[in-house]
Amino acid sequence: MIDSSEVAVQIKEFHEKGFLVLPGLLPASLVGRLTREVDHWVDSGLRQRSIDACLRPEECPEPEVVELQLPAHGELAAHPPLLELLADEHLLGPSFVFHHLHSDRRSSAAAGKPWHHDYEQRPQRDRRLPMVHALHYLRGLRPEMGPLAVLPGSHHEIAAKDARAHLGTAELPGEVVVSELPPGSTVVLHSALFHTRRAGTASEDTSGAVTGAASGIEGPGRYMIDASYCRTGEPWPPVKPYWRRILAVGRERGLGQGRWAELFEERHFGAYEPGGAGRAA
Repeated sequence: MIDSSEVAVQIKEFHEKGFLVLPGLLPASLVGRLTREVDHWVDSGLRQRSIDACLRPEECPEPEVVELQLPAHGELAAHPPLLELLADEHLLGPSFVFHHLHSDRRSSAAAGKPWHHDYEQRPQRDRRLPMVHALHYLRGLRPEMGPLAVLPGSHHEIAAKDARAHLGTAELPGEVVVSELPPGSTVVLHSALFHTRRAGTASEDTSGAVTGAASGIEGPGRYMIDASYCRTGEPWPPVKPYWRRILAVGRERGLGQGRWAELFEERHFGAYEPGGAGRAA
């Protein structure tokens, strides 16, 4: 489904616009395994335990499993077509490191998320080194699932992550809305690009079942895995207190062997500082 010429144009425009859309990047076989793993991650409580361990580490133990230990999730983090794309000089270039991964399933009737960006820098002071977020939509996107809106060019601003949060999910001049994508599609954002998740058009009845257009989907919900990577060159702040363990899993599994040998190396990170961790993807 990917038009290589269209992708080439988007890559060249990435510095200016800060995003690119890759319809159907992930093969159906991988999407199927990822979907089952997301269901397990959410339904078993592992997702919530991972969030609790970040938000309240003094009270909550580390989760017994981290995302990269799930077979398909690990494969996704080192998915060759994605890494080849990120290695382009217009994106991250040849030397970059895995930062984190979040996995989630949301009801089609869930609320939106206000305008924000996800560039990890404390304090926010420059955009010298790029960081990207790859948003993988396992079942694609439709308006009833909750569209993604981005603000092209806003990644050039030096601003706090929540600088536009007071606007909620309001429409902004110049925004681009991504609401129709086939299963297995990926949107790559410069992490400093302001974006929002709007509420879907589906509703829930009193039993919690999804009604409306989304009820025809094979299983309700918006499946999204958010994987982040950053160019090497200076220490990046980790977002989880057990970040060393996550990187160790990547190395132990041999993910990114060969060309991507730096993908899970600890030396590209600084000290963990509480605050802002454990956010829902």
